[in-house]
Amino acid sequence: MLIVRNIRITRILKNTWQVDIIMLITCSLVYFFHNEFVKYHIEIPAIVPTVMGTAIAFFIGFNNNQAYDRWWEARKIWGAIVNDSRSWARSVMSYVQQGNDGAAIAPVQQRLVYRHLAFLYALKAALRGADTNGYTRYLTDDEAEHIRSYTNTHNILLQWQSRDLKMLLANNSIDGFRFIQMDSLLTKFSDEMGMSERIKKTVFPTTYSYLTKVFIWIFVVAIAFVTSQTMGPWSIFISWLLSFIFVSTQINGMSLVDPFENNVAGIPLNQITRNIEIDLLQMLGEEDIPAPITPVNGEYVL
Repeated sequence: MLIVRNIRITRILKNTWQVDIIMLITCSLVYFFHNEFVKYHIEIPAIVPTVMGTAIAFFIGFNNNQAYDRWWEARKIWGAIVNDSRSWARSVMSYVQQGNDGAAIAPVQQRLVYRHLAFLYALKAALRGADTNGYTRYLTDDEAEHIRSYTNTHNILLQWQSRDLKMLLANNSIDGFRFIQMDSLLTKFSDEMGMSERIKKTVFPTTYSYLTKVFIWIFVVAIAFVTSQTMGPWSIFISWLLSFIFVSTQINGMSLVDPFENNVAGIPLNQITRNIEIDLLQMLGEEDIPAPITPVNGEYVL
């Protein structure tokens, strides 16, 4: 996620240089084709690209609004995960007490918090399509070995949390009211997991993005023809400049379509999960605390 107010020109060029070259070549070809063939037979009125530009602006605006809605929904989901994670750790530390068996409660509290951190890292890995077992560092050896047989690891981790919560209730380590409160947090984690998976697995309607690209390129050709009639060689640059506005706006919007991708426009899952990890480990009173995620070049966080 970008964290600066002003985007560097190098960032813009990095995202658009390929399409810029294609547009310059297209505008150049249209200019030479117009000079050699078209200008002797037909004059294209300026109203053509004007009407097309207006229609395309509506298409781009709709696409960008829908893309931002997906991005913002993803950010709200993970904002809720942050709050609920802190509530879970606080409930574990405050509500879980020594039960009938007289066993030490600190290891139980640590296991419940650790397993939640494993859940977060497993969910992050699934959303970003990363094949990583980094979350297993917060599991016992038996759990890490057993979980390899499952495909949806983060869902299994929630199931194990629910199992242990039921055992704590049976052991009188928590009362019925607190059990319900903590179980409702697990339900919220399940809801937030499902909403994240829905965004990840729902493809942005292909017809919207595809047709918008097609219309933009038709507009590029049309504006190049019209400017070639009056501006001479300068029409190549002016056509590219006008087209760049539409193309860059469309590219900017489409970069938000997949908010969990590991790029500068995505939700900073690395930073969010690390911040939760730091908070929960400090609540446990541990000393080996990882460092926060720092911005890359002071420009964005992943």
